[in-house]
Amino acid sequence: MELLFSYIKDTGLTSITLPNLIMVIVGLTFIYLALARGFEPLLLIPIGFGIVVGNVPFPRGLELGIYEEGSVLHYLYFGVVRGVYPPLIFLGIGAMTDFSALVAQPRLILLGAAAQLGIFLTFLVALFIGGTFGFGLSDASDPTRLFRAAASIAIIGGADGPTAIFLTSLLAPDLLGAIAVSAYSYMALVPVIQPPIMRLLTTEAERKIIMPPPPVPSRFKRLVFPILTFIICVLIAPGSLPLLAMLLLGNLLKESAVTDRLANTARNALIDSVTIILGLTIGASTQADTFLKPQSVIIFVMGAVAFAIGTAGGVLFAKLMNMFSSNKINPLIGSAGVSAVPMAARVSHVEGQKADPQNFLIVHAMAPNVAGVIGSAVAAGALLSMLR
Repeated sequence: MELLFSYIKDTGLTSITLPNLIMVIVGLTFIYLALARGFEPLLLIPIGFGIVVGNVPFPRGLELGIYEEGSVLHYLYFGVVRGVYPPLIFLGIGAMTDFSALVAQPRLILLGAAAQLGIFLTFLVALFIGGTFGFGLSDASDPTRLFRAAASIAIIGGADGPTAIFLTSLLAPDLLGAIAVSAYSYMALVPVIQPPIMRLLTTEAERKIIMPPPPVPSRFKRLVFPILTFIICVLIAPGSLPLLAMLLLGNLLKESAVTDRLANTARNALIDSVTIILGLTIGASTQADTFLKPQSVIIFVMGAVAFAIGTAGGVLFAKLMNMFSSNKINPLIGSAGVSAVPMAARVSHVEGQKADPQNFLIVHAMAPNVAGVIGSAVAAGALLSMLR
């Protein structure tokens, strides 16, 4: 009997707490949203299961989780802490994404730039909130902490999980769990968050604007684009080099037509493997004692604000461009300027189809969507260059 009681004492049943239960429910909710609602299952299932893994309690001294040196998760998490996984994911994104729409319609890069408005406005708001109320974002002994935390929160507005992880791992690693979960949550919830904002800011007539098919760019232009874009962007924001180098290398592998094996590996086996590991370890890092804090709530709320502002910025800038151009842009594609590829482009297309079933916006929406990926990486690089 004594042996039995000793065994029971060493199980997680004696260590489970209410915060643990809350986080397990959060993880199960992520899995439910992926299974029942189809919200980015490739992201939410690994993250949701990781949250459950990270919050199954262990008796003190027997922990095998993300923070215990020597555990499997600890070594896998090294790739998150050191910013290894995000560039690898960007390599896969570049290899699977067609940049032709942006190459053929370079003016639409402005929509991707406008959608980054959410990042910079949220940066200022986070500075105010952190400086006024604290919430663990500021530290009197480290005056730069507030700026680094504000930048890490603001980057959520780009709706780009890998970029958010990359920047936060370098500037504010203690906020990594909350920021990563927030960023990937909003990426998954693009079909829920964006449509009301898009409909609010556009008229029915604007949503029915039909754009002519874009010209097909030559192979030469498609090959020059990733090389030239990389050089220009990295000269502007050197901190963006790891992300943009991999993104544009992936696209070059795709367009070259002589490296099909490499492109196929990058857009299939590589990105799938990294996504599983990244999602699991990010989820497991959200342990209740480190995640359930006021700053996590602030991060989640401000991330939503940043994402909403970014969506609105793209839509409103498209309307502004229409005031000075006879070649009208359907403002719905402006919302695709956030970098949730290709979900944001699909949402623009679906909203256009609701207004007019004959309106096919997916090709056009991919231009600001790709521009948004590049724009968020440049924004992250600029913040990193200034604050690191």
